[in-house]
Amino acid sequence: MSDIRIPLVEPGTRPELAELEREILAERGRISVLYRALLNSPAIASGWEKMLTAVRNRSSLAPDLREIAILRVAVLNRARYEFDAHVPHAQKAGVAQETIDALAAAAPPSDARFAGDAQLVLELTDAMTRDIDVDDALMARVQACFTPQQMVDVVATIAAYNMVSRFLVALKIGH
Repeated sequence: MSDIRIPLVEPGTRPELAELEREILAERGRISVLYRALLNSPAIASGWEKMLTAVRNRSSLAPDLREIAILRVAVLNRARYEFDAHVPHAQKAGVAQETIDALAAAAPPSDARFAGDAQLVLELTDAMTRDIDVDDALMARVQACFTPQQMVDVVATIAAYNMVSRFLVALKIGH
């Protein structure tokens, strides 16, 4: 971790961060290297924690679909730390190891192992991550499968984890 481009804040060393550190611990169970970097900017760390907690823990999106999207974003953005951090969450959500392995190998969204909603989420993830624009035909398919709340939740998940992965990669966290 010596390549990290920012100093890491050691938990417990800055009294003004004590409450924020307690909040992170309550939601995450630990203060990861990502949050140790974020703690350099308390307002960003606080907002990040609230947003990502909503995305991960308060979403209407099925946990397996959420984790498939997160893993795909990590692969597309070459964010190994993010991928590795989410494998246990994917397993807990019921994502098969074969599926995780296919995602790690950068299997395209048309891979035969993906079907139904998972296929659709992967296509949306690729469009949002690679192309930014989502064409009308794909969005019409998303609208046909998901409620408006689920649509917001899946789009927000993909967008949020693009933010996470780009932060990690830019600062060389977990390389």
